[in-house]
Amino acid sequence: MGRPGMSDAIKEDLWRRWRAGESISVISRALGKPPGSVFTVLKHHGGIAPAERVRRADGLTPGDRESISRGLEAGASMRSIAVSIGRAPFTVSREVARNGGRLKYRAFAAEQRAQEQARRPKPSALQDNLVLRQLVIELLETEWSPEQIVGHLRLVHPDNPLMRISHESIYRAIYTIRWKVIPRELCAKLRTGRPIRKNKKNTVKGQWRSQIVGARPIEERPAAADARTELGHLEGDLIVGAKNSQVATLVDRKSRYLTMVALPSRHTATVIPALQQAFSLMDPASSAL
Repeated sequence: MGRPGMSDAIKEDLWRRWRAGESISVISRALGKPPGSVFTVLKHHGGIAPAERVRRADGLTPGDRESISRGLEAGASMRSIAVSIGRAPFTVSREVARNGGRLKYRAFAAEQRAQEQARRPKPSALQDNLVLRQLVIELLETEWSPEQIVGHLRLVHPDNPLMRISHESIYRAIYTIRWKVIPRELCAKLRTGRPIRKNKKNTVKGQWRSQIVGARPIEERPAAADARTELGHLEGDLIVGAKNSQVATLVDRKSRYLTMVALPSRHTATVIPALQQAFSLMDPASSAL
């Protein structure tokens, strides 16, 4: 019931694009998914891309575990099974012991357990260290940044390894809401106030809300406007105040003459006509006064 979720392949593509710095809107259009769905996946991990799953070169493979299971079923010894798969006898005996023993060992269950144990990131160190956790929360509530907290801990507890943590671990604990280590509302205490973690590559480029339809780039501005040698070249801005009040401003680049236009709303259909009317009433000669 409900909307279909994302397949593992789509999620992998989503995270690949997020690591490359693409915005949520760009990812949404590329995957054909609503921006809200993309944000939900990102928020579940706090915006921190999961580490790519890479099997250890010396780890047991699903084929090795299947051979172990068949050897146990046939009554073979641990040493003979180890020789058949090219592994040390201790590796095989340890694998069997931690997965139920000779009678209960199953290759599929052992492979699932190994994958679960290899998942990253691991839970935060703050979960087991209640003293460190409480101190970090208190400093975050007073609007200390994770970097400041790490430096403070090194100065106050220089010889106590239990009071050490990296700033990235604090960020992960804040943004990974499923861990429930640090209260979610403390995101607002950080400098950015963002709901998810972003790296330096992430931009808002390509997001619809940041684009003006038919806009001319500032590089096409006339040379006289750049040099401030002629009257009539205006810079516009919108000031939003309390109680839903807004005022548009027009400043002549040469004379710095300021014109302010009161607006009933900030919508395009209201702002553009008001600015056009204000511009039509301007006299270049009077603006030089």
